[in-house]
Amino acid sequence: MSTSAARPVDVVVVGAGFAGLYMLHRLRGLGLSAVVLERAGDVGGTWWWNRYPGARCDVESMQYSYSFDPALQQDWHWSERFAGQPEILAYAGHVADRFDLRRDIRFETSVTAARFDAGRGRWLVETDAGAWEARFCVMATGCLSTAKLPEIPGIESFAGRRFHTGHWPHHPVTFAGRRVGVIGTGSSAIQAIPVIAAEAARVTVFQRTPNFSIPSRNKPMDGDYEGWWKRDYGAHRRRARMMRTGILYEINDKGAMEVDPAEREAIYRRRWEAGGTSFMGAFADLITSQDSNDTAAEFVRGRIREIVADPATAEALAPKDHPIGTKRICVDTDYFATYNRPNVTLVNLRAHPLAGITEAGVRTGAGEVTCDDLVFATGFDAMTGALAAIDIAGRDGLLLAEAWRDGPRTHLGLMSAGFPNMFFITGPGSPSVLSNMMVSIEQHVDWIAGALGAMAARQAGVIEPTAAAQEEWVRHGMEVANRTLYPRAASWYMGANVPGKPRVFLPYIGGVGVYREICDKVAAEGYPGFSLSRAA
Repeated sequence: MSTSAARPVDVVVVGAGFAGLYMLHRLRGLGLSAVVLERAGDVGGTWWWNRYPGARCDVESMQYSYSFDPALQQDWHWSERFAGQPEILAYAGHVADRFDLRRDIRFETSVTAARFDAGRGRWLVETDAGAWEARFCVMATGCLSTAKLPEIPGIESFAGRRFHTGHWPHHPVTFAGRRVGVIGTGSSAIQAIPVIAAEAARVTVFQRTPNFSIPSRNKPMDGDYEGWWKRDYGAHRRRARMMRTGILYEINDKGAMEVDPAEREAIYRRRWEAGGTSFMGAFADLITSQDSNDTAAEFVRGRIREIVADPATAEALAPKDHPIGTKRICVDTDYFATYNRPNVTLVNLRAHPLAGITEAGVRTGAGEVTCDDLVFATGFDAMTGALAAIDIAGRDGLLLAEAWRDGPRTHLGLMSAGFPNMFFITGPGSPSVLSNMMVSIEQHVDWIAGALGAMAARQAGVIEPTAAAQEEWVRHGMEVANRTLYPRAASWYMGANVPGKPRVFLPYIGGVGVYREICDKVAAEGYPGFSLSRAA
């Protein structure tokens, strides 16, 4: 990579989602020059790309927002309990305008490679629109930003329209009068299917693995609830930051087997009626005790059987192959009730395996289903996919793809040994996707900004985790994961949705509060586990 034409800045940030926007804001506060490189046409990250019907956040809108600016918290009004994609994207745009961030963002610019020049202590970052040179490189690439098409024979032969929920068109799409096939039943599908079914002539859902889903009970924002948050936003935020998920909700400190069946049923029912992912806070041990988890799982299966009229369809929709919560638990609006519509059919691919896609539709063991449109709700190459798409080489030419061949290796999810001055925001080895992403994003950005400030105070030019500290963190992360039920599920948390991807638990399950304390202690003690040096 040539350096002669590379434009110099102190920091290159890759990605203009919520992580990249806040990182840019903090870098300006440190007096550092920075550029944000973004392949999309505007800010918003995953909310720029995920425009599928029904796209909505599963964290309450009063909590899925920045906390760094008190005036911003007070001024912005959310219209719903769970904000939809258009409103979240508008919020990202408002933040970019409010803090004049777009002037340092280069849109429609894809980063293709990054090389660390040890002799000069600089990262050379190459894009499809030229190169940049920086002391630091911050990867704000997002955990769910690389859409994953399934490996299905004949996928290119389909003559109709094809869509992926993670890369939806930016123009209106109508399904009126059309026969739609939906492949996948994860979070995106569970949100999209009811909306598509309300318009389409026919919807056929091809399901390999059913997922647990809790009703959202979404509604217009309640003024009293909004006022409760805004009257003491600071205190509520501080409490949320120390919660396991970074979301403020009531946690029961009892185990599910510590109460009698009638009380347990009543607690589950109250959580079900309240809606949202706080269902998993019904008891303290739902992710650690199989017996307790079984009671929660059976409760949800019971609700599915109550909602879905056809017993065979209900049974096919009732998950039985993984503990509840060990795959991303979904939040829906009328998902299970949608299967009572006369224009919706479920094809159980466990009973009738998917054979391939034809020019006319989808072929399974039960025959061929003719489709005008196919919607692939098949998820992402989570947490590492966006990084793997960039040719990253660190010290001595070490490729990130090689260093992470057997699974990602980071210290605190923030940096990787052999890649000096490169930071990851909500990277593998951090709570990230198991948390309120806004809380985790702010915590990571603040930690990185603190580290850069400490480097300036010490006149240090390079920071890099030690190999020993990194291996200890990886070991600790797996030890904590193995105390839970999470590794029992073939989930994207384990990379199980990507053929050939190493099967390791990608996020850190120890909890947002515990993790924050660990990171704060590292900073307070002068960054043990990291090597800070004046020169490369």
